[in-house]
Amino acid sequence: MTESIASLRLLKRQIAAIEQREGLGDSTTHAVRVSTGHDGIDQAIAGGLARGRVHEVFAHDPADAGSATGFIGMLAVRLGGPLVWLREDAAEKQGILHANGLVELGIDPSRLILGVLPDPLAVLRAAADVVRCAAVGVAVIEMRRNPPMLDLTAGRRLALAAESSGVTVLLLRIDAQASPSAADTRWSASAAASAPLEANAPGYPALEVTLLRQRGRPGDGRWLVEWDRDQASFRAADAPRRSDGRDRGIIPARTGTAASGTVVSLPVERPFLPDTGFRRAG
Repeated sequence: MTESIASLRLLKRQIAAIEQREGLGDSTTHAVRVSTGHDGIDQAIAGGLARGRVHEVFAHDPADAGSATGFIGMLAVRLGGPLVWLREDAAEKQGILHANGLVELGIDPSRLILGVLPDPLAVLRAAADVVRCAAVGVAVIEMRRNPPMLDLTAGRRLALAAESSGVTVLLLRIDAQASPSAADTRWSASAAASAPLEANAPGYPALEVTLLRQRGRPGDGRWLVEWDRDQASFRAADAPRRSDGRDRGIIPARTGTAASGTVVSLPVERPFLPDTGFRRAG
């Protein structure tokens, strides 16, 4: 309990520092949508991912945790703004977030605060404060399995806070089963084979992304995508190799196996490097 209180206090101080540096954002009830860069996905979700809403990303199989984490990181880059990432201490035993891997996705270390809390309840309590801070751009809430406190009521509270503050919540669900929620969209992500570049160089990170559901619109679609860090954008995985310019990024079924460069690294027992600039609370 003492560790939980100390961690929450540290997070509150860091959030206050963001507010002083960035100034408070304007709350809005009308969602601003951010394009993913992938035409098929953007068309399916009414033009892009809605800011100030809750979006769930699932790794139903623990083996897909790295892919789902990578997808979350890519979305956070695309959305922009200060990033607060909350996870429980037990997640650290499964795999410490690889700082260099996040940098490779395009995450600016100076814009990231990592909060490691003792248990799921502490994560949700910290999230309640983070999501109310309008100066935060994106709040990643990482939860494993199905903790009972993450119920529909808790989800609605997060959704209301996000809509009021304008903070976009990315709820990362690892080894979890979907249940009723207040999320605007629900996704799953898994690894896909990346196509090698010239001279057989490692290709762009590739993912199979599935839209499982969304509020008010059909939730059905599966795409094979690449992440271009230089452009901070998704695109159809085979787009650069098509001569006719057509988008063939939508796929009917699971394709291939993971290859080099497909997922963000989640190595065990690899600490944060001291010169990355990441700030850790907890």
